[in-house]
Amino acid sequence: MFTGIVEDIGKVVNISDSKIQIETVLDDIKTGDSIAVNGVCLTVTNNAQSLQQTSAAKKQILSFDYSPTTSDITNISLLQKNSVVNLERALTLRTRLGGHILSGHIDTSTEINDIKKAGNFYFIYFDINDEIKKYIIKKGFIAVDGISLTVSEIFDNKFSVTMIPETFNKTVFHTLKTGSIVNIEIDFFAKYAEKLFNKKENKKDITMDLLKENGFM
Repeated sequence: MFTGIVEDIGKVVNISDSKIQIETVLDDIKTGDSIAVNGVCLTVTNNAQSLQQTSAAKKQILSFDYSPTTSDITNISLLQKNSVVNLERALTLRTRLGGHILSGHIDTSTEINDIKKAGNFYFIYFDINDEIKKYIIKKGFIAVDGISLTVSEIFDNKFSVTMIPETFNKTVFHTLKTGSIVNIEIDFFAKYAEKLFNKKENKKDITMDLLKENGFM
């Protein structure tokens, strides 16, 4: 599980044959640990004792395998050498929950529709389809490339978030542009709510009032 608070911007040093290696300053990582890479939960496959280190920067190389499914529905396979990625270690019982609970299981990927700046803030628009639109609500949680964000507005075929400079500059977003592909993870509580309320024998449309009546809000 993760929180959507990015800990480091890693750099891809090699990617081929469903394997990826990423350079990072994150420490306390061992083989078998889960790391969110652009929001995708991947398992470290190398031995901690063999991690490559540079004494000045104290960086290390983490190796991961990724499945055909991950390749199909996320932006991992679009990465190249020197691409940058958001990284977050799995949460512990001592972790502060500054974002929201994420599983690292990506629902879909989509394009950035537009990026606008007003004052110090960034307004970022993303394309959506009907399949994920039904789970997105104004002021609800959503994860984009592993970043915990709040939905600002919803339109017919897109939604927007408002990003503060701290988030924009300390994640991969400062390198992205219109047309860039990002990973989307829907708040999984929305999917649990759908399963509970959309039973065949008692199918109902999910509304804000229905969620409030049943204690989800």
